[in-house]
Amino acid sequence: MGSAGGGRGQSRAACRRHRATVAPVRSDLQWGGRFTHAPDADLLAFGSSLEEDLPLAACDVRCSLAHVEALAGGGIVSAGDAQALREALARVGEEIAAGTFATWARAGAFEDVHGAIDARARELAGEPGARLHAGRSRNDQVATTLLLYVREQCQTLAGLVRSAALRLLDAADEELAAGTLVPGMTHWQHAQPIALAFWLQAWATALARDARRLDDAERTARRSCPLGSAALAGSTLPLDRAAAARALDFDAPSRNALDAIGNRDAALDALHAATRALLTASRCSEELVIWMTQEFAFARLDDRASTGSSLMPQKKNPDVFELVRAHGGTAIGMLTGALATVKGVAQSYQRDLQETKAVVVGGLEHARTVFSAFERGLGYVRFERERCTARAAVGFAVATDVADALVLSGLPTRAAHERVGRAVAQAEAQGRELKREDLQALGIDVPLDGAGSVAAKRTSGSTNPSEIRLAIAALREELQS
Repeated sequence: MGSAGGGRGQSRAACRRHRATVAPVRSDLQWGGRFTHAPDADLLAFGSSLEEDLPLAACDVRCSLAHVEALAGGGIVSAGDAQALREALARVGEEIAAGTFATWARAGAFEDVHGAIDARARELAGEPGARLHAGRSRNDQVATTLLLYVREQCQTLAGLVRSAALRLLDAADEELAAGTLVPGMTHWQHAQPIALAFWLQAWATALARDARRLDDAERTARRSCPLGSAALAGSTLPLDRAAAARALDFDAPSRNALDAIGNRDAALDALHAATRALLTASRCSEELVIWMTQEFAFARLDDRASTGSSLMPQKKNPDVFELVRAHGGTAIGMLTGALATVKGVAQSYQRDLQETKAVVVGGLEHARTVFSAFERGLGYVRFERERCTARAAVGFAVATDVADALVLSGLPTRAAHERVGRAVAQAEAQGRELKREDLQALGIDVPLDGAGSVAAKRTSGSTNPSEIRLAIAALREELQS
């Protein structure tokens, strides 16, 4: 490990000679003045987050531009210097958009994207560039930049989730017009007939909830601006924090610098909302994969979204939905990792938080990629209408309607359940479905077909076609508002 003191017997002259031979600390580092030894290159590389940070670059430029407004508003930089900084940062933004900045930053082996942008701005602005970081720490800079990124990603992902929901509603309209039915299932056993449109609307409803969660996460990320909190205690410079918050469209500056620096709640909320959306996509994909088996044969996938086998010529695989299903698990892992990372982090900034940044950025980009594929894949699903409808009422799926009819005739619920259960057991023993004669023996008359069962539903939110139309219209309005 080595001795921190360098050895008691070492003379002061020897120490001075040793310092004279030490390599200088890199001038592009934002913290070099306190050190007499250059950092170990391997350890510096270990601590680098440049690659993970690059997706944050455009947001960091926005953050720096807002800091210029805080500096100018507080009279800390002159109008001329402020303009020079704005122009330099605008140029950096152009380089980021063109892809040249990433190449430049990698060549410089910077610690992170925040330091790289600061260095490039200083290079472009000249002497005024040295004033950009006044009153600012990477702590408040990173916290603010991450919130800006989270806001953008939540908006983008919520849009993709809504697009998937609307695609499902379009399909629901088509299947409602076609009168397609499917078996409604519990425990993967036939339960009651439902309209296929009802099934499609159910998944769209779940996705609408996911979109609202992403909206909520975006609003949380917009509420409080950390910029100007400095390292942890605020700044002695008269920064115009309100100007910075306005420039970045935050509701207000943060109220406690110590909390603001280490607060990653909005990022974790966003990652949670994204994970929940992927879980919905995963669950829907699971059902579609099962429906596409030859045993079910309720749906098939267009050739343009299918893959084959290198050995078995007949294979046609729904890989897109299998992969979406798997990516739901990946998302859970990312969220769990982020939560586990912050569980022991004290107030203010600890370097552990660098890992949450990588996971949040990676997790939100992962969610966006997966949802793009899921939404596109839904457009290639085709339903086998005749088979779906033919299977809707089998397996004694109308037995609940029969029991309900007995209740309406005055029979107690438990007695009705018992009598219909015996009729089902008798029919099953004879290898048949319920027949009209069974109803006559019970003294009632209800439809035994799927369409009749669906039409008989009376409650709001049911599978009755009129209720489905109302629900689709209301949900479409919500998704498009």
